[in-house]
Amino acid sequence: MSSIFTKIIKGEIPSYRIAEDDNFLAFLDVNPNAKGHTLCIPKQEIDKIFDIEEDLYIGLMQFSKKIAIALEKTVPCKRIGMAVVGLEVPHAHVHLIPLNEMDEMRFQNKVTLTKEEFETLAKEIQANL
Repeated sequence: MSSIFTKIIKGEIPSYRIAEDDNFLAFLDVNPNAKGHTLCIPKQEIDKIFDIEEDLYIGLMQFSKKIAIALEKTVPCKRIGMAVVGLEVPHAHVHLIPLNEMDEMRFQNKVTLTKEEFETLAKEIQANL
């Protein structure tokens, strides 16, 4: 059975896409810890991050770095935090979260954005890539 992320990759579920290439996709988390919370995923469905073949893993980190740099240019924050948890969706992924305080990394406090705010934010981040 395909993960929710595979369905997003295939366009079966809508998303606020930031960037993609042949191997990776970045999109806004629809249940964000902070404004700009972005997920970077390999397009190949692999459950655990450390099961990813080494070249693909390095590629995911390089892709995530590009997204993080654009995100930091777009969303006012002290830094971009990165987390790899992997329990909520069985598809390896990296969380990039604009941080102003530690609570934004706890996955307990969520922010709410409208569809229009998500769309505008995605375009603003794309413009900074």
